[in-house]
Amino acid sequence: MRARPVRVRAGAALVVGAACLGACSALPGPPAPVPSSVLAPVAAPTTPADLSPDGFDDAHRATVRLLSIRCGELATGSGFAIDAHTLVTARHVVGDAREVRVSTYDGHDLTSSGSATAPDADLAIVRTDAPLPASLPLADADPQVGDAVHVVGYPKGDALTVTSGHVTGERKDPLDVNAEPVLVADATVEPGSSGSPVLDDDDAVVGVVYAKGTNDTTFFVPVSTLRAMLDDEDSLVPTTACG
Repeated sequence: MRARPVRVRAGAALVVGAACLGACSALPGPPAPVPSSVLAPVAAPTTPADLSPDGFDDAHRATVRLLSIRCGELATGSGFAIDAHTLVTARHVVGDAREVRVSTYDGHDLTSSGSATAPDADLAIVRTDAPLPASLPLADADPQVGDAVHVVGYPKGDALTVTSGHVTGERKDPLDVNAEPVLVADATVEPGSSGSPVLDDDDAVVGVVYAKGTNDTTFFVPVSTLRAMLDDEDSLVPTTACG
């Protein structure tokens, strides 16, 4: 099976009277004037615990679009927040970039304060000056064959989408950019999906998209490799700008 990196060259009820309960010893006074208008109370909207007030869950709010500005070309990719100022993405999305621009789900642009790449995996981190809207937890273990997964990202640099599928296998990286084995799924991705989080049914990160197979399979770096990178940040290589 050949694979290629995923890159881009995107009721009111008004009570007007009252009954006298029990015996009345005196005539009641005149009733209060009936109001000329009644403003019905509006119930405050309720929001499920996993949704923000604008109706987006954390998986959407934590996933960002990345624009990598290089010497003579632009590349788009996806990424996701793991804390208030740290994003994870694919190494080939931000490698050699002179500038990385971060756009959030609600259209805000954030400034990147730097990035660094893993030496033995197609993974990178990007720091932001301003806080990110939300972050995603990492799963404790890699998914197993048959497990449901969901990819959240910006295919072709366009609108935020979610595609779903299942883990179909584990194999050696066909691109030889990851030293450890990678996982394969049948969730659809496109150029621009690189760096997207692969989530389980609890919206925990189980991997990071880095390539698309020629038969619409998706290759992703498992969360165990991501955890190893984050546990050894001293091994990360600061991104060197082209030119």
